[in-house]
Amino acid sequence: MTSPTETIHQPQTKKLYRSRTDRMITGVCGGWADYLGVDPAMVRIATVAATALTAGLMIPVYLAAVLLTPEA
Repeated sequence: MTSPTETIHQPQTKKLYRSRTDRMITGVCGGWADYLGVDPAMVRIATVAATALTAGLMIPVYLAAVLLTPEA
């Protein structure tokens, strides 16, 4: 019989995927929202705001996320 102190708790790891169901263009924002546990609209608004505030620097970051994030 094992004692409670010998039990090792291993947290469940979350994986980041592009969403197949919650997508407007490629599913990147939907996947990030699912990973972070927030509303997808908030991630989309943040992405648009980041694109506007960085004079388009977010566009290559988004494209990299499309290429590097596997689809669910």
